[in-house]
Amino acid sequence: MILLRRLSLLSLLLAALTLGGCQTTTSGGAVGTDRKQLLLVSSQQLEQMAAQSYSKLTSEAAAKGTLNTDASMLRRLRAIAQRIEPQTKIFRPDAPDWKWEVNMINSSELNAFCMPGGKIIFYSGLIRQLNLTDEEIAVVMGHEISHALREHSREQVSQALAAQSAIGLGAALFGFGQGSADIAGILYQSLVATRFSRTDENEADRMGLELSARAGYDPRAGVTLWQKMLKANSGDSPPVFLSTHPTEASRVQQIEELLPTVLPLYKAARRD
Repeated sequence: MILLRRLSLLSLLLAALTLGGCQTTTSGGAVGTDRKQLLLVSSQQLEQMAAQSYSKLTSEAAAKGTLNTDASMLRRLRAIAQRIEPQTKIFRPDAPDWKWEVNMINSSELNAFCMPGGKIIFYSGLIRQLNLTDEEIAVVMGHEISHALREHSREQVSQALAAQSAIGLGAALFGFGQGSADIAGILYQSLVATRFSRTDENEADRMGLELSARAGYDPRAGVTLWQKMLKANSGDSPPVFLSTHPTEASRVQQIEELLPTVLPLYKAARRD
């Protein structure tokens, strides 16, 4: 009976955490991305941390002489961002008013990201080594912006918080020490993180393709982009852009399946 009561208490805690934080950060758009998310921390907290991290990163790059060293490439990036940013209203009405920033770090690293609140960094190696067109850059940028729109960082922090709360209570209920709780935490990361990453990447692929199409960039570039990324991933040093999840040809297949949905958006944007 004691064991049953402890299990019931643990179940109630998990249910309270889930019910208290389940919502969605975005509208579905044409690609239909409206999954409920566990969100236990505020957007403001994450955006403040992101702004501090972004400032530190760009300051360090400037001190090393690697920040925005290619004026032509930087203009390309910022011009593409200026076309995509207004389209974010399709998924989040507040997003066009974010304090957007776009910077480039001169590095051979094949990487790009968008922090919460619209803080974008591209590494020059991604563009140079893969010889990306503006359309392909737009697909990458749309993908990264979609991570910020969906607040995937906030969601993963919330998941970790919920897991640690449950692990801590479980350890106390069953008489485990802190060491056991730490082991359980490591197991949680090993077993769950990959699944969430796949979900996040799938959403970012779908939303990013729609954003680039609405901005007037040919979404068929998504196919050539991922073909380049998959080819780069076949070497000894896979791109950082792909390092958090397995690389699969199914991503190209998904883009091809989405083309009938997003191509009309691209054609309409070109007519405007």
